[in-house]
Amino acid sequence: MHGVQEDLRVDGRGCEDYRCTEVETDVISNTSGSARVKLGHTDILVGVKAEMGTPKLEKPNEGCLEFFVDCSANATPEFEGRGGEELSTEITNILYRMFNNESSINLKTLCINPRQHCWILYVDVLLLECGGNLFDAISIAVKAALFNTRIPKVRVLEDEGGHEIELSDDPFDCVRLSVYNIPCIVTLSKIGYRHVVDATLQEEACSLASLLISITSQGVITCIKKVGRGSLDPESVFEMVQTGKRVGKLLHASLQAILDKEESLGTARKKVGFLG
Repeated sequence: MHGVQEDLRVDGRGCEDYRCTEVETDVISNTSGSARVKLGHTDILVGVKAEMGTPKLEKPNEGCLEFFVDCSANATPEFEGRGGEELSTEITNILYRMFNNESSINLKTLCINPRQHCWILYVDVLLLECGGNLFDAISIAVKAALFNTRIPKVRVLEDEGGHEIELSDDPFDCVRLSVYNIPCIVTLSKIGYRHVVDATLQEEACSLASLLISITSQGVITCIKKVGRGSLDPESVFEMVQTGKRVGKLLHASLQAILDKEESLGTARKKVGFLG
């Protein structure tokens, strides 16, 4: 706690520094897109499956995203039995809130035929290991997996009986999602008079209150949530939001650079997977 006041943390980082983050996409073969993110000792796996469905009545010309979060019992002893269910629900709700706006992802591009057919993206999040700062790692993994997602191209053929859907046989003939406005979470943990980003488990134990800020690459905030049993004064909240915007923009830029670099390698990319 004394170190944080002097901008020097136990592992040598400053208050606004992230730990080394490993990102790898296309790690699961039977999905439309996938990603694995290791942030310190936090390990997250995300798979995205595109399935055809019917648009919601209130949004007849849009597709939709569905989130499912599973906390592996091996991730931490707290998840044994039904311990992980509460956290799963909390993470799922935050993910829905992050994407509950028109700017995050253009759901109209997922519509095939208004009121009849659309793509539903099932986003499955698996927590393999918890080593602090879960929400940031999950949001990075979700953005990376959506970047990696490829949806088959579809042609709508009209005949006497109505509409017929024809899927392209070519695996390279696909549609990509624009992830430009997809937000990432920056968690700011208040320790003493200062706040830190990417808190370790030790630091989380010293923090009575944290602020989760979901932010786009342009610095637009899509959701804010306070967690922890402590309180935050208005001045602290303002400072934490400003830090979140600054750090969030850097986080997005770094992540996009890594994703672009990985994709540019093409088939020459050496996959690490789970055995590396």
